[in-house]
Formats: sequence, structure tokens, C-alpha cells
Amino acid sequence: MAVRVIGALLLAALSPLGAAAQEALWEKYNKAGLGAYEQARYAEAEELYLAALKEAESFPDPDPRLALCLNNLAELYRAQGRYAEAEPASRRALAIREKALGAEHPDVAMSLNNLGLLHKEQGLYAEAEALYQRALAILEKALGPEDAHVGTNLNNLAEIHRRQGNYADAEPLFRRSLAIWEKTLGPDHPDVARNLNNLALLYKDQGRFAEAQPLYQRSLAIVEKALGPDHPDLARSLNNLAELHHEQGKNAEALPLYQRSLDILEKALGPEHPNVARNLNNLAEIHRQQGDYAKAEVLYQHSLAILEKALGPEHPSVAASLNNLGLLYYDQGKYGEVEPLYKRALSVWEKVLGPEHPNVARSLNNLAMLYQAQGKYAEAEPFYRRSLAIWEKALGLEHPDVATILENYADLLSRLDRNAEADELEHRARAIRRGEK
Repeated sequence: MAVRVIGALLLAALSPLGAAAQEALWEKYNKAGLGAYEQARYAEAEELYLAALKEAESFPDPDPRLALCLNNLAELYRAQGRYAEAEPASRRALAIREKALGAEHPDVAMSLNNLGLLHKEQGLYAEAEALYQRALAILEKALGPEDAHVGTNLNNLAEIHRRQGNYADAEPLFRRSLAIWEKTLGPDHPDVARNLNNLALLYKDQGRFAEAQPLYQRSLAIVEKALGPDHPDLARSLNNLAELHHEQGKNAEALPLYQRSLDILEKALGPEHPNVARNLNNLAEIHRQQGDYAKAEVLYQHSLAILEKALGPEHPSVAASLNNLGLLYYDQGKYGEVEPLYKRALSVWEKVLGPEHPNVARSLNNLAMLYQAQGKYAEAEPFYRRSLAIWEKALGLEHPDVATILENYADLLSRLDRNAEADELEHRARAIRRGEK
């Protein structure tokens, strides 16, 4: 017992010096972890973050530095697609900050924003939007409407609207975010590049290709200069520019961009990351359109396996992979294999994105085409009608996808000898293709 008492007294006597050393060690680990994370050295960053967390667990409760460690670790896990590990760390960081700093502190908003990012990547859009809105209210009140952190929150909120097909709500938020970041961070900052990329995605989704391309190219140039040729953000920029070329039928320009993007992602994130899967899916789509079905199938199946494992069976990216694998089988006339894939994709999109999302319309169109190819005209027509209504509402009457569904529906009506109706739809489609009002 005497030994224990002496030991306790000795520790108490040395505690001020020990605390200072402990804080210095925490700061060293945390700073080094941030540096490794920013350079996408994720294994090294995790080791350093865990070391910082171990030191911070000994700080008096509640200590904002513990929340910072947990937040950084959660962001690292999110970047690696390790969502099940990220959420409890993110929620614990939020709880500590609310207790230590109060519910209206900017750091609480940061935690809300990061938890929203995590939900966004899991396809939980309603939950993400609520978190972003709460964070935005805190930041505007505490920091003012022109602060760079407000720009971050606006960008994230706009991205949620884009993913849900709420394009009219998304564009002014993206533009406000871009103006804030250009003013506060400068025109060559990586966050400016991220915003340009997201605004370009919005324009691409709306068929505004000529407006999207210069934004993608400016974003790519900023990222490569600021972060170097092997950073995951550069892979994202390359992938998105490739997608734009692909949607315009410029596959020869798209293919090398996709391959360069994939090489960067596999090296930086590992072969089982969801972003690797998405890139594999995009490469598969190029091979499908070129008629190289065997190669496309291998890539699609590999992509789907990664996504289901990383994100679960009801994520929008899984639905997209199922839909694209169905397209491959449709091209080969393997109709019995197509229908369950299309139906499963439709079910996921309706559940996660809601019944009025453009992806639901795309899925309905594909099912209608399948039934039409099988001569099941009565089953096909209601799918075309519903698909057309969704696309017109979400994208406007002049969008290229509206022209596509009009053409498909008109073909069905012609087969049913409803020629007057078919002619009317074909006339509308031709007007859209010519850019007429």
C-alpha cells in the first residue's frame, strides 16, 4: 500500500509538467496527421490521428481538442469509404462540441456539416439537408454571410439539391458559394475548383454542356497545380470531364481521362474504395458502347461488388451500377437477366431519391424499352408516360432527355397504330433537338 501511495503522490507532483508534454505530443500528432491526410497518405494519417486521440482522451472533459481528433478521424474514414467507423466518431465529436462550446458555436456547425457529408455519401439526403440547414444558420449568425465557412456550407447544401434533382434550388447556392470563395480564398484555391466542378455537374445534368466544359477545365487546372498529379481530387476532376465528353459521344477523348483517373484512385485509395468502383463503372460504359461486351461485363460486375460491400444494397450508386449492368444485357438481347436488375434499380432509386427524381424516370424508360422489345406494349406504355412526366417536371420541356423519352414513346405509339399521337411526340422531339422553342 505504501508503494501505491508514494506513486500517487509522485504522479500528482509531476502532473503539470506531464500535462504540458502531453499537449505538445497531441499537437505534434494532430498536425502531422493533417499533413498526411491532405496529401492523401491515409494509412499514415490514421496512425497519427489515433495517436493524437489517445493523448486527447486524457484531457479534462469536455475538451474541444478531443472533438477535433474525433472529427479528423471521422473525415479520414469518410474519405476512405469506411462509413460505419466514421459515424460514431462524428457523432461523438458533435456531442462534445455542443457540451463544451454551446449549441451555436461555429465548431458545432462544422461537426454538423461533416456529419451531413457522411450522410450524403450514404445516400441519406433528407438527413444531410437538415444538418446542413442547421449548420448554415449557425455560421451566418456567428461569422457573417460572406465567411469562407458559409461558402462551404452553401456548396454542400447545393450539392444535396443537385443530387435530388432540385436544380433550380441548387444553382443560386452554388453561385453564391463560388463568389464567397473567390473573394475570401482567391481564384486558384482548391475549394474554388471544387465549386466549379459541382456547378459544372449541375449544368451537365441539365444538358448545358457548353457551359459545363470550361468550368471543368478551369477546375482541373486549379487542382493539378495546387495538389499535384496524384491527388484523389484530380482523379475526380478527370473523371467528371471524361463524363462530359462521354455524354456528348466523344468516347475517344473520354477513355484516357477515365483511365488516368482510375490509376490515381487505385493508388491513393486502394482497390475497394467506392470511387474506384464508380470509375470502373464509367470505363465499362465506354466499352459497352463500343461493343466490347465481355470486357464491359467484367468491369460492371467488379464495380457492383465493390459498391454493395462498401455502401450496402440500397445506395443510389448501387442502383446506377445495377441499371448499367442491365443495359449491357439488354444490348445483348439477354432480356431475362435485364428485368430483375432494372426493377431492383428502380426500387432503390424510388426509396432513396423519391418518386419524382430524374433517375427514377431513367429507370422507368429503360423498363418500358425492355417491355417494348419483348412485344409487351401494354406494359410499356404507362412506364413511358410516367417517365415523361417526371423528366418534364424535373428538367424542363427542352432537355435532351425529354427528347429521348418522346422519341421512345412515339415509337411505341407507332407500333400500336396510334400514328397521330406518335407524330405529335416526334414533332416535339425534333423541335428540342433543333433547339426550337
